[in-house]
Amino acid sequence: MSESVELDVAQARELALAAMRGRGFGEAEAEATVVALLAAERDGLPSHGLSRLPYYLDQVASGKVDVAAVPRLECDGAVVRIDAGHGLSFPAIDKGLEAGYEVVARLGVAAVSIARSHHFGVAGAPVEAAARRGYLALAFSNAPSAMAPWGGNRPLFGTNPIAFACPRRDGDPLLLDLSLSKVARGKVMLASKQGEAIPEGWALDAEGRPTTDAEAALAGSMLPAGDAKGAALALMVELLTAGLAGSHFGFQATSFFDAEGEPPSIGHLILMFDPARFSPGVLEHVEALLAAMQDQPGVRLPGDRRYARRRESATRLTLPAALVAELDSHAALA
Repeated sequence: MSESVELDVAQARELALAAMRGRGFGEAEAEATVVALLAAERDGLPSHGLSRLPYYLDQVASGKVDVAAVPRLECDGAVVRIDAGHGLSFPAIDKGLEAGYEVVARLGVAAVSIARSHHFGVAGAPVEAAARRGYLALAFSNAPSAMAPWGGNRPLFGTNPIAFACPRRDGDPLLLDLSLSKVARGKVMLASKQGEAIPEGWALDAEGRPTTDAEAALAGSMLPAGDAKGAALALMVELLTAGLAGSHFGFQATSFFDAEGEPPSIGHLILMFDPARFSPGVLEHVEALLAAMQDQPGVRLPGDRRYARRRESATRLTLPAALVAELDSHAALA
């Protein structure tokens, strides 16, 4: 078997949907998940794309993901609470956003707190969606422990992504999307699966030594972006997500990457603001700052590279042959 397989996007979509049906997912849950994973592939983020799906499906088989979960919604003023019910995150995120749009349109602000959830996916996706509706948005998620507190030697915090999007008067939103580790842990997992080394400076081994071995990194600790500052921000995200939602902190959550143990049961938070409620001409004011940035040679606005990849993405995807074979095996269960 060759090491990679080319599929057009429609074929990849149908393969992924068939694999999810094979594990008992309903059409709405499967569609929400596959849309998110294919969007990650198109944006050049394969560590958050279809490579995640076998992990999800294996966890269904072990009971770590509840295939029958239906997100439950409660609204209390500006707060939207979603209980993901130990299902995958994407249906819960979609339900939270739709309710959040109604709240922010009415009140000017909305806070969507999602409890008992799973891997958040690309953190930039929900904030970009909100910005395309005219709202400023922030998103946070915690994750299973992968980083030690600064000065410590045992992982307690997740890599805990933060994303922000701001609508623009014309064109694509400004989009920031970053992990609080120096790189997303999914990149290390992908390197491990492919038998590749990682750059020095990404992680420490279990003894606290710098390592380029992906397996040793997974057994050790990711390094925080910005050293002590990144570790402090990771703590903040733990409290904003799992803390507010009553979900598992990173050190209490089981791995996204195996089928062992109870559900991860992590938390997410999405904040939305209607700029028109704050001051007149907000978007014109934003453009003054962005224009000043772009006046400097070499400056690229956050999000531009992702949008360029999306525009340039072909109608075909190159996927690892082993991944395609694994999805086929799940689809065959239908």
